Amino acid sequence: MLILLPPSEGKIAPAKGAPVDLDALVCAGELGERRAALLDALEALPALPRERAVEALAVSKGQAGEVDVDAELRRAPAAPAAEVYAGVLYERLRLPELPAAARKRVLIASALWGVVRPGDRIPYYRLSAKARLDGIGPLAAWWRAALREALPDRAGELVVDMRSGAYAAAWKPKQATLVAVRAFTEQGGKRKPVSHMAKAVRGEVARALLEAKVPPADPEGAAAIAAAAGFEVELADGCLDAIVRA
Repeated sequence: MLILLPPSEGKIAPAKGAPVDLDALVCAGELGERRAALLDALEALPALPRERAVEALAVSKGQAGEVDVDAELRRAPAAPAAEVYAGVLYERLRLPELPAAARKRVLIASALWGVVRPGDRIPYYRLSAKARLDGIGPLAAWWRAALREALPDRAGELVVDMRSGAYAAAWKPKQATLVAVRAFTEQGGKRKPVSHMAKAVRGEVARALLEAKVPPADPEGAAAIAAAAGFEVELADGCLDAIVRA
């Protein structure tokens, strides 16, 4: 089993530590050149008119300072990705508490790094999949071929996808069995997808799967583990749907 996580917009900036070592990140051979090109593009942003740089980075005017932060990423302190990502999903998942063997089953999608392992050391950064940097273009397309070469895609393997659509667009396996995790509320027999709560649900489902004594080998096994953890779940259209009663 492999679990694909999204990055989080909320991050904790490491206070100290050596800078990122691109050669030490997962899939350095396949993804290293594209990571370096993105860092180059971010370093060039401050030379642009501020309004244009903010637009390229896809941040608000109030977040214009992130342009300067991203220009210094090669020199910024770095820490394990499991400690840098700090959104709702990661609060529920609590990656640093999981055994090393469980964390090896996780890859975190990233607009900047392609993917990282929980233990890969990265700095605080701001780069969403919506950014459009000069010379780079749409980030899903930027990463697609490199991720296809780098990531495992074996028949019979289960890939549990917690990513949003913007990150899933960069890579999907063609041979492995893919099951996405969604969350819905249900009231009066009617269901509707949830957004913020979905992150919490995905974090808790991911933790249940990673804590299982025997990792699931198929969607049915994943659904059984989620159900045993207290979720009401259904399998439909290649998705594991968790139902949250209102």
